[in-house]
Amino acid sequence: MMKTIAGVDLAKKVIQVCVYANKKVHSNTEMTPNEFTCWLANSESATVIFEACGTSNYWKQLAVSLGHDARLISPKLVASVRQNQKTDKNDALAIIQASLLPDVAFISGKTMDQQQLQSVMRLRELSVRQKTAAKNQLTALLTEFNIKVSHKHGGLRGSIESTLEDAENGLSSEFRMDLSVAWEQYLSLVNAVDTYDTCLEKSLQSQSDCKKLLKIEGVGMLNAVSLYIALGCADIGTFTKGKDAAACIGLTPIQHSTGGKVKLGSIGRRVKNNILRSQLITGAMAVVSHLANRPARTKKELWLKALIERRGKKCAAVALANKNVRTAFAILTQGTEYKAEPIVA
Repeated sequence: MMKTIAGVDLAKKVIQVCVYANKKVHSNTEMTPNEFTCWLANSESATVIFEACGTSNYWKQLAVSLGHDARLISPKLVASVRQNQKTDKNDALAIIQASLLPDVAFISGKTMDQQQLQSVMRLRELSVRQKTAAKNQLTALLTEFNIKVSHKHGGLRGSIESTLEDAENGLSSEFRMDLSVAWEQYLSLVNAVDTYDTCLEKSLQSQSDCKKLLKIEGVGMLNAVSLYIALGCADIGTFTKGKDAAACIGLTPIQHSTGGKVKLGSIGRRVKNNILRSQLITGAMAVVSHLANRPARTKKELWLKALIERRGKKCAAVALANKNVRTAFAILTQGTEYKAEPIVA
């Protein structure tokens, strides 16, 4: 007897549940979140397929805790399978149809720890963008009064403080107050970024798997946390090989093959994990720039040095970032430790 499959289309106030068993749709009903929770608790073990969205990780964790086999599926795949108009019923049915496709790749969900780390990372990214915008705006506004921001005079802090203390520069008391408020707002953003960094560092030390990633060349705190978030869950993981993970992050050349002819392009500009890719390449570029000025000490550095001479620093940095993702995937899925192999004298 075929196991029951439930396709679940999640929304803010209602949840559409389509139940499929023995090659037949038995029901396709709308429920409230409370009703759906009761349905999960009272139903026999089933395969519950959620369309990946903002709340899908929570519902997946709840379904697993209640004895179900819960999985996440790509919204793009569901959209390509859906028949007729876009309605909740058609979406729930399309989720089941997409899950029954051969060799379908499900999306690995995140644990509670990964969700918390991801939330902190996103809060940090927002604060960094706001801090940069606030700094650029303050610098531009001061320039309009011919007040130049210079590192020789204490940078932005020195310029702001000297401007506020100068009683003969013609600025009104109201503008001085507003400038002071803007400066305090900027300082609060700086403190927020520092607080997020401290929290991430403490969280990293408590996660043994995440801490292992710090031994990889070019992987610092932010890269280690981001890789743990992207690759750390391996229950029904999206990736079966490290090269698949590197391709998803956007560190492998785009392939367009037809008629037996293989054509490889660049690594591409549009990727889902563009921030992670940028951080990985930045970390790898630091390693490449440092290695270019000293002899290689490990076999990996020997390979990297030869690649630098053959293809240049930028290409070598991308290749190192690619290798780092594969190494991180092996560490997280196999429970191994990374140790660079030294060159035998």
